[in-house]
Amino acid sequence: MPLEVKTLALALIVFFINVPFGYWRANTKPKSMEWFTTIHIPVLLIILFRFQFGIDFSIFSVLINLLSFILGQFIGMKLFYLIRKTGINGSSCLIIDLKEYFFNNK
Repeated sequence: MPLEVKTLALALIVFFINVPFGYWRANTKPKSMEWFTTIHIPVLLIILFRFQFGIDFSIFSVLINLLSFILGQFIGMKLFYLIRKTGINGSSCLIIDLKEYFFNNK
């Protein structure tokens, strides 16, 4: 598989990994240990996937993954505030709150 395809596949994985972490981060106190965790666990996963896919640390692949990381965190945060607007006083877990939104929101 070409390196560009691997890089773009990893960018999608990075985005989808970071959406729930961005959702969680939106419900934490800034600069707390929990906030620190929501940012750095995905970084460790990304590094693991980079080695698994055999992707180097070229400037192109790092920038693509950084953009995917930031976008995933941002979309997760926006989802948190969007769900909160509906009146659901949920948890920090995206899956549980989506379940509450779609199946228990009357």
